[in-house]
Amino acid sequence: MPHSNPTSGNVTDVQALIDERPFTGYQWLILILCFLIVAVDGFDTAAIGYIAPALVQDWDIQKSSLGPVMSAALFGLAFGALFAGPLADRIGRKRVLVVSVFFFGLCSLATAYAPSLGWLTAWRFLTGLGLGAAMPNAVTLTAEFAPQRRRAVLVNTMFCGFPLGSALGGFIAAAMIPHFGWHSVLLVGGVVPVVLACVLVLLLPESVRYMVLRRYPAEQIGKVLQRVTGVLPAATTSYVIGEQAPAARSGVGTVLSPGYRLGSAMLWATYFMGLLIFYLLTSWMPTLMKDAGFSIQRASFLTALFPLGGGIGTIAAGWLMDRFNPNKVIALAYAITGALICAVGQGSGNQWLLGVLIFLAGTAMNGAQSSMPSLAAAFYPTQGRATGVAWMLGIGRFGGIAGALLGAELLRLQLGFDTIFTLLSLPALLAAGALLAKHACTRPAPAGESGGRAVASH
Repeated sequence: MPHSNPTSGNVTDVQALIDERPFTGYQWLILILCFLIVAVDGFDTAAIGYIAPALVQDWDIQKSSLGPVMSAALFGLAFGALFAGPLADRIGRKRVLVVSVFFFGLCSLATAYAPSLGWLTAWRFLTGLGLGAAMPNAVTLTAEFAPQRRRAVLVNTMFCGFPLGSALGGFIAAAMIPHFGWHSVLLVGGVVPVVLACVLVLLLPESVRYMVLRRYPAEQIGKVLQRVTGVLPAATTSYVIGEQAPAARSGVGTVLSPGYRLGSAMLWATYFMGLLIFYLLTSWMPTLMKDAGFSIQRASFLTALFPLGGGIGTIAAGWLMDRFNPNKVIALAYAITGALICAVGQGSGNQWLLGVLIFLAGTAMNGAQSSMPSLAAAFYPTQGRATGVAWMLGIGRFGGIAGALLGAELLRLQLGFDTIFTLLSLPALLAAGALLAKHACTRPAPAGESGGRAVASH
């Protein structure tokens, strides 16, 4: 999107300056650091699943005993996001990121030495708090340093770190558990984020948009902006951000203000529905396939096709969001997901066709779901962006919990393979409808003043 001259007199619009400059090496560094944050987040989130078989054998316990352990991190993720978003809008993105990454690293180390199931559950909940706090702030920081013309594809590319980190956990677990035991996976999941937190202290900057909003000294803002853009207008004595600020002063007040309230509710509903589908399918698809007559090996193979195209779908969705209306792009992706999931239920007679449909459904589903943080980051102004992204992710986590429970209930009812997948297409269509409602019915509230008014002079 073209901008007017970012410097007018002695005042510089920081976002306009970022938008007009080429993407620099320092912006790549920020993107890579945030990618690593969500990658270790994905590793530690998935770690308990990879160590579960060895843990059951080592402690001689029933598989069902791990239920509370498995769900503890999900609840921690939800509450961590809900708490950390408003905190980041108050004290800064970098501080919350560094503390949360260091915190979940320490908790993972402690989990490795848990003496009982009770302690294991408690430490997984605390680990989840840190994990839930880190991801939305990595999204927010990436979005606030990205030029608007490439924001969606850059945020989506960064977000690909999460599934890659989760997948890497599986390879590391397979290599380490036979030789060093299940504790070793948690030790890796603790040491790496602790080291990364130290790197973040040294290399990661605070969001320049946040610094303007909070009236940091102009000289301090200028130093960061010069590293980001490679230039610094010589006559600049103050900085602004080119957006309108809602009347609310806090992040929570902004997200719930009249101009953003409906849009917030639609984002929450969409993300909730998406995670309901994702967790139900990833948790129960092998069982559904086996009940439909497939061998365990074939059921596992077909289920693995679902997340396989996630990276392709995520980057493609980001590319399209930067060129067309992002609400409509993601709504269409959810609608396609619904149609393909319904088709999966009708295609059980042909294994090749079923595999293709599952792969395409997963590509569309993961592309849509992974694009939601980018969509939320673009919707909210600076003073409510961290809260808005974090609350969508936090509330959506309860959709994942609901999906796991709903899958068990559908199996208990002994519904047919085709019936279950037809029913499962409905949340995808509801998600698409929610985004179309957000697009049609919400407009940011009129501002009382320009966001990011000039900060202290040199």
